[in-house]
Amino acid sequence: MKRRSLMKAAALMAAMGIAAPAVAQEAEKKIIGVSIPSATHGFMGGLNWHAQDTIKRLGATYPNLEFVLSTAGDPAKQVNDIEDMMATRNIDALVVLPFESEPLTAPVKAVKDAGKFVTVVDRGLSQEGIEDLYVAGDNTAFGRVAGEYFKGNLEPGAKIVVLRGIPTTLDNERVDAFRAALEGSEVEILDMQHGNWNRDDAFAVMQDYLAKYPQIDAVWAADDDMAIGVLEAISAANRQDEMWVIGGAGMKEIVKRIMDGDKQLPVNVTYPPALISSAIEMTALNFVSNAPMTGRFIIGSQLITPENAEQFYYPDSPF
Repeated sequence: MKRRSLMKAAALMAAMGIAAPAVAQEAEKKIIGVSIPSATHGFMGGLNWHAQDTIKRLGATYPNLEFVLSTAGDPAKQVNDIEDMMATRNIDALVVLPFESEPLTAPVKAVKDAGKFVTVVDRGLSQEGIEDLYVAGDNTAFGRVAGEYFKGNLEPGAKIVVLRGIPTTLDNERVDAFRAALEGSEVEILDMQHGNWNRDDAFAVMQDYLAKYPQIDAVWAADDDMAIGVLEAISAANRQDEMWVIGGAGMKEIVKRIMDGDKQLPVNVTYPPALISSAIEMTALNFVSNAPMTGRFIIGSQLITPENAEQFYYPDSPF
């Protein structure tokens, strides 16, 4: 009788698509490497926090999964971390957010060529089709949404400056979409320089812009950390009343200022650091379920305004 009940239970679980694979795979340990940039600025601080939280939770949920997390402050360190994961831990999968696209392409391809499952996050590689899974925010929408706001809220002939991020495919996607959204507006882009998603670098770039251009009507900082650096430079030059700034990603300090009606920060564009959680969880599901985990998973970008900012404000968040 007990045997019949067990068979019925097994049949029911099999019909639900969760039984046999889980039992079979629980017996086999799988190691998932996670390689991300260090918490050098707010967005990466939030991303690191979400990565650690997700690994802790999944490790408790799936005892057969082991995670190896490494953080790097430059591309060379990240390449070494990945090579070490392969040589010393023989990882079964790699979740990687490239510090930069070009230097990480060959090392990640070597992981894939070794038969491992590869998930690329946020910053794509310079060669398409290497990864099994790509998880990112909608970088095209990120640039387009910002560009549409500039187009709709600036007069023809207005002059703006732009701060780019680190040279990556996602930065190219954002800038291309921003330019396309401005077409036909007669808004002039005076300059575009890399601020490297860094407050100090953005401060220096904005100081240079302020010295070179007597008229600047608005700034696309394209990142909330860079926006903070830009605002500090504008304040130091006492030109707060001349221009407004749009960053991006939804940093809680920025969202709070939008909620409070700060005229220098009229809106923001979402790009959640929690996307790393989606990437790690989907990679884990590749080993503990029958769900297909290949392809592209894109998280949309939304415009944060004073009217809806409260729903994007998380005071207890690390970012």
